[in-house]
Amino acid sequence: MANIRKYLNYTPQIASSAFIDESAVIIGRVKIGENASIWCNAVARGDVADIIIGNNSNIQDLTTLHVTHDNPGKTEETPLIIGNNVTVGHNCCLHACTLHNNILVGMGSTVLDNAVIEDNVMIGAGSLVPPNKHLAGGYLYFGNPVKQIRPLTEAEIAHLAYSAEHYVEIANNHKNS
Repeated sequence: MANIRKYLNYTPQIASSAFIDESAVIIGRVKIGENASIWCNAVARGDVADIIIGNNSNIQDLTTLHVTHDNPGKTEETPLIIGNNVTVGHNCCLHACTLHNNILVGMGSTVLDNAVIEDNVMIGAGSLVPPNKHLAGGYLYFGNPVKQIRPLTEAEIAHLAYSAEHYVEIANNHKNS
């Protein structure tokens, strides 16, 4: 059984079709959509703001999801919003940012506070998306800090949806094993 924990008065909300690996940790203000999957040793800690994970999105092994609030004395929160059909590779860190739909975040990447990633984006493995960075849709990005490399091909954009669909299938296989 996955480690799903209440924090203060907040209990994670998880769609019945979602898959949560037994080693994952889900805490507090977390909402997980239909057919989403959270994999081995991933952590979603929604203690000071919401974490929202869209339909068909997958959070792979060892990924950390967290949120933030503004400076001491302020009450504004910065949630982490992950749209639909988003694939977050192994060992990533997403912190208080917004990822729209049909995105692939390569293994070992970090996306920081208030960054916004538009639809149809690939972020290469090991990349760093700095705070407040806005990545336009339809491009491949890579580097530390991340830079726009080139437009995505139609085949690459189609692969974004395939990746999410593939993880829905894998999650269903795990649930039925």
